[in-house]
Amino acid sequence: MDLRIFTEPQQGADYDTLLTVAKATEDLDFDAFFRSDHYLKMGDTDGLPGPTDAWITLAGLARETRRIRLGTLMTAGTFRLPGVLAIQVAQVDRMSGGRIEFGLGAGWFEEEHTAYGIPFPKEKIARLEEQLAVITGLWQTPVGKTFDYDGTFYQLKDSPALPKPAQAKIPVLIGGLGAKRTPELAARYADEFNIPFASVADSGQQIGRVRAAAEAAGRGADDLVYSNALVVCVGKDDAEVARRAAAIGREVDELKANGLAGSPAEVVDRIGQYAEQGATRFYLQVLDLSDLDHLELISSQVRTQVG
Repeated sequence: MDLRIFTEPQQGADYDTLLTVAKATEDLDFDAFFRSDHYLKMGDTDGLPGPTDAWITLAGLARETRRIRLGTLMTAGTFRLPGVLAIQVAQVDRMSGGRIEFGLGAGWFEEEHTAYGIPFPKEKIARLEEQLAVITGLWQTPVGKTFDYDGTFYQLKDSPALPKPAQAKIPVLIGGLGAKRTPELAARYADEFNIPFASVADSGQQIGRVRAAAEAAGRGADDLVYSNALVVCVGKDDAEVARRAAAIGREVDELKANGLAGSPAEVVDRIGQYAEQGATRFYLQVLDLSDLDHLELISSQVRTQVG
């Protein structure tokens, strides 16, 4: 079972902070470092010093880490043209020596689009489907051949489909709680399906939908990895859990109900409940990036029991 560190830099983190956390992620034997793709803070925080770009960040980390996988939950499909994004991700994959995983979502946070002058289209899911077709099609086109695509939103003609990633196939992540179109997209394009911030019961239901969609599309249901993204707040005792919850502006009971919170034993048990529904990978949303002792505790007392 993989445990991955997942960060939300738009809440207030510069590149040096992210580098420190990524290096700790590697040193403490976690599987991967992932980050969100947002340009505007959320909730009651000043967001200082301001946003960092997801793929510029990952390019830097690709050169400054050695082992961990790197990726996004999720790259916003509204931010970048698919042809340009295919080039960016392929280049960062080569910079990392083949350690990139590519999560792509439709985009949802309208205010950040308004704040930075980014168009916010209505037809986001239909665009996402075309983006997936374009990006994966460009990567899969053999060297020396060209790629064409004639869609509603995107048209490509005689693309050389370069550069190629270092990996023969970059793993593609799709996620969400949509009941029909999301599972269908995952069945067509995903190597991993991620369920964001959902209960055990809702996770089991969504995994069931995706497994059924995969089989209907002629794939084996077990061809996909199933994962959960959940906020994490672990402490050696109740006082430490309460201190860490207060540091991120959350209540302990709420975190225990909706995330992975409590003592190491409680969190291991909670992970087991999700695992019974089919999850084999967990993205631990770490909100206090200054608390490296938190990562050490999770690694030494949670990771070692479930890894």
